Amino acid sequence: MNELNSKDLRLLSNKELNSKILEIKKTLFDFRMKQGTRQSIRPHILKSYKNQLSRIMTIRHEKRLK
Repeated sequence: MNELNSKDLRLLSNKELNSKILEIKKTLFDFRMKQGTRQSIRPHILKSYKNQLSRIMTIRHEKRLK
């Protein structure tokens, strides 16, 4: 996973933020499917994706408020 810091994320346009959100949501869905079929997953990676998603959504919300 290519994790961006908050400074880099703030420079992205709304379209780019939305595409990153969609990409992470798809990945999280895949993780849930793996969990449902009892395949092994790494919980720390799941947590990292969730944190990245919340970071991006927060920045998108801040941009909407401006």
